[in-house]
Amino acid sequence: IIDDKLKKTIVSASSVEKEIKTKKIKKIEKSNLIGELLAKRALEKKISEVYFDRGGNKYHGRVKAFAETLRKNGLKF
Repeated sequence: IIDDKLKKTIVSASSVEKEIKTKKIKKIEKSNLIGELLAKRALEKKISEVYFDRGGNKYHGRVKAFAETLRKNGLKF
């Protein structure tokens, strides 16, 4: 999650983090896990509303799973 005005990263989660990388799970499940982790970290910093930029990707598959997990865990966009 980036603050565009300050041009700084506020919160992040990635599939290369040790706790996620060591798990042998499918890509969609990994997207769900990252979504849960990012939402948890954002809520800890009192961030509840964000803009979701798909980066030109279609809204299906891993992108859809990630977005739905963020919503399910309390982020609004």
